[in-house]
Amino acid sequence: MKKLLLSFGAAFLLAAGAQAQTSYGLKAGVNLGKFSNQSDLAKDYQSNNVSFYVTGFADLPVAPQFSIQPGVSLQGKGNKYKFDGDGLDGSSTTNLMSVEIPVNAVYYIPAGSGNVFLGAGPYVGFNVSGKAKNKGNLGDFGAEGERDLKFSGDDKNMNLIDAGANFMAGYKFNNGLLVNAGYGLGLTNLNPNSDGDKFSTRTLSFGLGFQF
Repeated sequence: MKKLLLSFGAAFLLAAGAQAQTSYGLKAGVNLGKFSNQSDLAKDYQSNNVSFYVTGFADLPVAPQFSIQPGVSLQGKGNKYKFDGDGLDGSSTTNLMSVEIPVNAVYYIPAGSGNVFLGAGPYVGFNVSGKAKNKGNLGDFGAEGERDLKFSGDDKNMNLIDAGANFMAGYKFNNGLLVNAGYGLGLTNLNPNSDGDKFSTRTLSFGLGFQF
């Protein structure tokens, strides 16, 4: 966590020194989410949990073809299992909604009628809502039903903070249109039980946007 905070501080200092004109953008698209460190049995039935994201950001040039992009993002994450074997038949889905603050370093490469861009940086997220839903015969994976997830208190189901790193790539047309893909690598253990298995988020994304 200390390294992430230092990264945020360095990024904002670079952004404060930006001399060129700041631009702003909005991106939205599809998220494909999973959890890390699942058991061998769970991995056999794990599939992508489909959700969405919406991100607003500022692009602060700090050098030719290089910018810092702080932003605010609403991120749908989670995990899903589809069981059909080993005496199990059904599905288990965990849906998470997080508010994230990313700070990405982005490099632009002129190409054709726009620029290819590559970026990476840290993020800190706060899980604001969640729901777990089980259907069918799931054995030890849980009873059938639906429940809201808790992120505080002695009986919380998941930790509140989800920090990690973002990686992104895409193409920015000269008219401002963006086509992008990204990957969110959660580095924080979300399991609130100290004697339980650690797990974190893994999120692949695809989307479109516009930079003004």
